[in-house]
Amino acid sequence: MGDVKLAEALALRADATRRVEQLRARVAASARYQEGEAPAEDAVSLLAEAGEALEELEILIRRINRTNAVTVIEEGVTLTDALARRDVLRLRHSVVTSAADAAAGRDQRGAVRQLRSELKMLSALPVGELRSQADELARRIREVDMRIQRANWEVDLLD
Repeated sequence: MGDVKLAEALALRADATRRVEQLRARVAASARYQEGEAPAEDAVSLLAEAGEALEELEILIRRINRTNAVTVIEEGVTLTDALARRDVLRLRHSVVTSAADAAAGRDQRGAVRQLRSELKMLSALPVGELRSQADELARRIREVDMRIQRANWEVDLLD
């Protein structure tokens, strides 16, 4: 692979991962067959092909990880740091949104829960404040993601 941008390598990784999964399924489907019948495919050669695809995938992942670790996208922040930040911001957004939904009496589908009790349900959390936090987190996620995507298209994959 000559001058490959990081974004291209990420697409290749996704393709390679799908290919490995397809080969895994084909190996499993061909691993046993009925006596007197021929197997649908040669499981031994499929397994060997999967092994080669996995070796290529490992090399690609190593190159991507090396590139992410040394690529600085802003003062003192590597691409690896930004990916970790984005992942945690997404989790934080999920926690805050779930808390706001629960406090507002909504279930996972967004429907308001009705209780057949005469007791009034009170919110233990400030729903409006949590919604504002969720909006701010979503904005920060978009900003970090934009910097990551820009780097993906600008940075060359390392060997």
